Amino acid sequence: MKNLLRFNFIVLFLVFFMAMAVFISSPHAQTTSQGMDEDIQKAEEYLQNMGTLKADFIQTAYNGSRLSGVFYLNRPGKLRFEYNEIKDFVVADGIFIYFYDAELGEQTNAPIGQTLADFLLRSDISLTNDVTVQNIAQEDNMKAITIVEKDDPQSGSVKLFFTEEPYALKKWQVTDAAGLTTEILLRDTQRDIKLPASLFKYFKPKQDKTKYN
Repeated sequence: MKNLLRFNFIVLFLVFFMAMAVFISSPHAQTTSQGMDEDIQKAEEYLQNMGTLKADFIQTAYNGSRLSGVFYLNRPGKLRFEYNEIKDFVVADGIFIYFYDAELGEQTNAPIGQTLADFLLRSDISLTNDVTVQNIAQEDNMKAITIVEKDDPQSGSVKLFFTEEPYALKKWQVTDAAGLTTEILLRDTQRDIKLPASLFKYFKPKQDKTKYN
């Protein structure tokens, strides 16, 4: 579970910064760069304007197994992923990101600046060429944007799905190098709301008496 959580978490924040990426042509991609530019700009503006956010999520693994939970975001620097069925979680406190494995009762951590989450959590968002928009298409009545790492496109991809009315990030699909896909579906998304500071502090679950949901 720890590896799955870390993989989904890192890839999620890698793909949020795609707007000025170098485009790779695809048989299913849009034919005009102008159309791609408009879609990318729209997605970028939505993501850059995120301050605080709370959303329920459903995570569906490649084998059909499901987990649910709540995602919290407070830019700059802070986020939290909590699961309903298990006690694993991910939290960024503005300096470090912690990955807690409840089965082992252990946490691992890293400075935010040394992880791909830095792309979303930094106070001054800068667009880079670290990711590439591989494809833009219409799927499931949503705009689907497929992203790969520019330096290692074979390592996997992420597909972001945006609803049109209202325009919002609805789900993403992570496909690893072996072709296995995990999907995260967002529900009841709330933006620009007040979130308690305690959400973004690391603690061992057995020491916590607070209920967030």
